[in-house]
Amino acid sequence: MQSDIKQKSGPGTKAIIYCRVSDPKQTTRGDGLNSQETRCREFAKYKGYEVVSVFKDDMSGKFHARPGMQDALSFLRKHRKSPHVLIIDDITRLARGLEAHLKLRSAISNAGGLLESPSIEFGEDSDSILVENLLASVSQHQRQKNGEQTKNRMRARIQNGYWPFQAPIGYRYERSSAGHGKVLVRDEPIASILQEALEGYACGRFQTQVEVKRFLESQPAFPKDLDGREVRNQRVYEILTRCLYSGYIEHVDWGVSMREGHHEGLIDFTTYQKIQDRLVSTAKAPARKDISSDFPLRGFVQCDDCGEALTACWSTSKTGKKHPYYLCKTKGCDSYRKSIKRDQLEGDFEGLLQALEPSKGLFQLAKAMFRDIWNARLAQATETSKGLKKDIHKIEKQIEALLDRIVVSSTGSVIAAYEKRIAKLEADKIFLEERMVKGGKPLGTLEESFELALRFLSNPWNIWKNGSFAWQKTVLRLAFAEPIRYSRNQGVRTPNISLPFKVLGEVSTANFEMAHPIGFEPMASAFGGFNSTYPKHAIEHVFIR
Repeated sequence: MQSDIKQKSGPGTKAIIYCRVSDPKQTTRGDGLNSQETRCREFAKYKGYEVVSVFKDDMSGKFHARPGMQDALSFLRKHRKSPHVLIIDDITRLARGLEAHLKLRSAISNAGGLLESPSIEFGEDSDSILVENLLASVSQHQRQKNGEQTKNRMRARIQNGYWPFQAPIGYRYERSSAGHGKVLVRDEPIASILQEALEGYACGRFQTQVEVKRFLESQPAFPKDLDGREVRNQRVYEILTRCLYSGYIEHVDWGVSMREGHHEGLIDFTTYQKIQDRLVSTAKAPARKDISSDFPLRGFVQCDDCGEALTACWSTSKTGKKHPYYLCKTKGCDSYRKSIKRDQLEGDFEGLLQALEPSKGLFQLAKAMFRDIWNARLAQATETSKGLKKDIHKIEKQIEALLDRIVVSSTGSVIAAYEKRIAKLEADKIFLEERMVKGGKPLGTLEESFELALRFLSNPWNIWKNGSFAWQKTVLRLAFAEPIRYSRNQGVRTPNISLPFKVLGEVSTANFEMAHPIGFEPMASAFGGFNSTYPKHAIEHVFIR
């Protein structure tokens, strides 16, 4: 068939052109496709061919099934009765692999086409076929070699602390003026949104991944996946488990362990570790999707008769007006389906929050406690740093010992276990190094560091009344140790409030005379001694941790 077509080709023969570049970016950053087409048209003009169509691809030549090539083959089969010449600029444009090249050569021939190029003369004799196959093999080798070199350069860049892949969400690339090439920088406002989501999950503001997902979906500036409205669950998990957001990078598949990157992290490594610990801890029930700002206490307030959480709904009266109610839906309960007006229940709850507000003098004492413990912790920083250095040194010796074992070991499973242990030790080392660097260096003044905590302790009711729905849920988690009970007849039952308010309540009933205690001893007196109900470590937990 090839020889018959070749005898018929000549001036007036119809031809089609096939062009290919290996990446879609080359269609916008370069002029490769147009350059190939121009050269092929010049060749067709020289041969006296009439170009009737042009087919193009922008994908790797290692694949033989390419959209543009499949369209070209369909065209040839459709016009089999009047054979066409298929012109390519170079043999590498047909394929970059021997297997793909042979399949396409056969497909072109079976479709009734004749392959020609201004760079090589295709023939059917043994010598021509040998040369053609050799060139196809060389093309495959070049592609594979380029791939190896690219991978090696990218791996080396990761080893040096740079991220060589596409910028993850929350970052963008910017050329550094310090000779680092392109480095990751924060991409606002997405970076701040991710930072809030990560820190919120680490501290428990978001109890589950579902709550993180809903938070991201509520942010208009955050790009969505599904229909422009929803963020995929897998994407949320990838964000939470990506150490890159803590300022470190790793690539397990390429054997590159975790190391410090040359980019600013959205969170610190300690926060990242808290997130990983929470991900592997006992799963928590996802927050109910039907809990809305209309009924912020739904799911938190329990029926006093049966102990089950109250539900809520809007009820329509005979006049068509809607009224909000809380009610118990537990069958067999004395309060089953007996409604409680929303204003009544939430009014009683707000009264409870107002009762938690400490007096001005008591609040000043709390601030003094903060300052005393703050100063004491700063004094302990030096000793803590020495202890961390010793721990880091121990880890380094353990890593060296494991590396020595890997050298002498010949069992794959044993080596893999050693490598896994080394990776864990490396992460522990990073964690301790970050603690050593940041542990004794406050990020701001005491007032700046504890502004939100002091504001919350001073008036949780104000935050509840004027804050967003998310802040209202935060108030519930911080002010109460467990859900509260509500009786239809007696109102809010005695709640189990959180430790900070218990401590302040104990202080308010203590008999002390000093307005501004100095050091730990006066503070201990205010609590009746550290051997009382609230020992020193509990106070430090409340006001420092």
